[in-house]
Amino acid sequence: MPSTRSTGSTRHISAAIDALRQVWRGGTDAGRELVNAIDHIEAARAGAPYQIVAELNALAAAVRTLPKESEARKRSIQTVAEELKKLGADMVASTQPPVEKGKLTSALVPQKRASTSAGPRGVTPVSPTDVLSALPGIGSKKLKPFNEGLHLFTVQDLLQFLPRKHIDYSRSANLSDPLQMRGDIVVQGTLNNIQVIRTGTPRVQARLSNETGTIRITWFSTYIQNQLHEGNRIIVAGALSPGHGGLQLTNPEWEFVGAGSVFQSDALVPIYPLTKGISQKMMRQHTRNALDATRERLIDWLGDARPYIDDDVWEFLPDIATMYEHIHYPPHVDDYVKARKRLTFENLLLLQLGMVQTRVKAKAEEGRALTVNRDDLEVFITTLPFTLTRAQRRVMAEMMGDLTQAAPMTRLVQGDVGSGKTVIAAIGAWVAWHSGMQTAIMAPTELLAEQHAETFDRLFAALPEERRPRIALLTGSTRAKQRREVTAGLASGEIDIAIGTHALFSEDVEFSALGFVVIDEQHRFGVNQRTALTKKAHGYQPHLLSMTATPIPRTLNLVLHGDLDVSIIDERPPGRIPISTFSYVGPDRVKAYQLVRHEVQKGHQIFVICPLVNESDTIVAKAAVEEAERLQHEVFPDLRVDVLHGKMSGKQKDEIMTRFREKEFDILVSTSVIEVGIDIPNATVIMIEGAERFGLAQLHQFRGRVGRGQHDSYCLLLADKVTPEAKERLQAVQDTTNGFELAESDLKMRGPGEFFGTRQSGLPDLKLVQLTDVKLLELAREEAQIIFENDKSLEQPQHRLLARQVENFWKNKSDLS
Repeated sequence: MPSTRSTGSTRHISAAIDALRQVWRGGTDAGRELVNAIDHIEAARAGAPYQIVAELNALAAAVRTLPKESEARKRSIQTVAEELKKLGADMVASTQPPVEKGKLTSALVPQKRASTSAGPRGVTPVSPTDVLSALPGIGSKKLKPFNEGLHLFTVQDLLQFLPRKHIDYSRSANLSDPLQMRGDIVVQGTLNNIQVIRTGTPRVQARLSNETGTIRITWFSTYIQNQLHEGNRIIVAGALSPGHGGLQLTNPEWEFVGAGSVFQSDALVPIYPLTKGISQKMMRQHTRNALDATRERLIDWLGDARPYIDDDVWEFLPDIATMYEHIHYPPHVDDYVKARKRLTFENLLLLQLGMVQTRVKAKAEEGRALTVNRDDLEVFITTLPFTLTRAQRRVMAEMMGDLTQAAPMTRLVQGDVGSGKTVIAAIGAWVAWHSGMQTAIMAPTELLAEQHAETFDRLFAALPEERRPRIALLTGSTRAKQRREVTAGLASGEIDIAIGTHALFSEDVEFSALGFVVIDEQHRFGVNQRTALTKKAHGYQPHLLSMTATPIPRTLNLVLHGDLDVSIIDERPPGRIPISTFSYVGPDRVKAYQLVRHEVQKGHQIFVICPLVNESDTIVAKAAVEEAERLQHEVFPDLRVDVLHGKMSGKQKDEIMTRFREKEFDILVSTSVIEVGIDIPNATVIMIEGAERFGLAQLHQFRGRVGRGQHDSYCLLLADKVTPEAKERLQAVQDTTNGFELAESDLKMRGPGEFFGTRQSGLPDLKLVQLTDVKLLELAREEAQIIFENDKSLEQPQHRLLARQVENFWKNKSDLS
């Protein structure tokens, strides 16, 4: 039975609704009835469950600020009345004992269930796939901050919404012990010296005292004076901050002593990343409700994979209900670690199953086997202006093994900057031409497309004209007449190799016999874009070669590119002059400026890289625009400085890079948008501001912008100050120029998250799998392989749940279309 106080609250809610009905109708008593409605809403708070008090406060505020315009006023009254009805129904349904009002919920302990079929008392069972509004307290009008601010749409999303951290608030801090007075603390005591300050920012200040000492508390809300009074025994929790006269707590969460405090439970307290309109209290209540409401309807689909998972692995995987409970409210840190591992493992398994499935389907597509005359191929290779390295020979052989098969190739070539990936693409294009097929080469920018066209012309230049593929460039800047000639040549088969940008996707671009597609910097293109190009080979799938200059550790290749065959060029061509790398911290940057000036005096050019476009109050990083102005006016007033950043259009970026390549200025200040494959042989120095903020792989990418000519080149790493960890990273960049070694170091130091940006399009959301547990990544891949060896299409009855989960997981893949 509901308590007497709860029954009183529902009566007040009914009376408030009646009063609002009179206000809605208007008349001479409308003003008085409006006051009655507010009084009844506020009176209802006294006996309301703690999760409803805040909603009653909000509704009372809404009534106080009703619009003056008649129709808008009526609509607002109707909305308030509907919300009051829902709250009244929730209170009638709820049989949990009342709790004194406070700012925190006692959400950490699952509510007891009335029966195994009905779910926890007061919480209607819901399915994880239901929308968030199925949960109590999240009406359709409250969805906006969840949807837009946190990207949470379903109950499942909320279950998988990871706390930013957990804090152990189970023990009250000793106010006289300096070792305990740091970070986040919880204190129990008696409230005194409450003062309401209305000058400046309105606030309430008080002191909390116990047998160990006293501490000042500040709340930036005068409403708190209506909830707390001198002599109240409360528990507060929050982060210590410096204040006048010593440490203080600012806007701490609080509860009355004996109110079933969240701080006195056995579980750790979750702290969530939030957005405007959602408090920690609200989020804890909603996650608590989600856990309780879904407990009886969770389906542990991982059981389908149990026969393929080793016993020692299965032992550390908690059941699905325990996993979600301990993700949010773990009794101990170890429980959270186990739950997090299970969540990571199942998401990685779904990721890998989807990738293996994609790979199997791709191999089943109808393709065209290309013919390779080895003798003719060797003759072509001897005409190249350089000798292939062993690594290039190995990758070429792997590609040839694919091209001669009817199953379409899906291969990714990874190679360090300057390792010679482009010649592999040229050899594949030559083989396609030799087999009577055409090639399409896609570059992310016009400048890179032009650069590829020049490179291909140079690679084929030594062949007799009649044995030389015909090449055409097609970009957004191609003039109309030339564009018509190119599209006609592709449709008739007169043009053998088309090199271009997004213009190749256009509907008017048709190929006579497209057999080979090359995607440069493949992560820059979405799945839909790549598909639009391959579909231009009518009736079959062309061979697809993707290229990237980002070295990826072997383990992560399985995770990020499990649907592709991967070839690695791990050897640089001989004769390349190594790039010297130095780091300068603080005032030592003057030495870097001296080297820059010295190189410009020799006729060379300089790149300067800055992390951000605009200054930020929270991240101390140099802004490219402001840094360019500073360098021009304060450091190099006699030199020519220009700037390039991500807010510019593609055309503007290309124009600036073209001017730089033509030596119209000396120093280019840029954000990290500078293109990976840009070839400026005259640039001999790259100076990287805020170098400690970049990962090793990205620093190595920047370094590859120089050293393209025959001059000594330098990479200068600048930082205002560095932590020991940052110093270790900068030293690693100085110690080696091998991108794959740096990639492995980056993985060990910072985890796999640094690499996920190299393949974002076409993948589901990877935020749940960014752990440093590399073994877990390998394990998921192994299990996926074993499952598909037993059931390639996941059609067997015992895999029904697993197949459905894979399908749902991949439905939400990201794609830069």
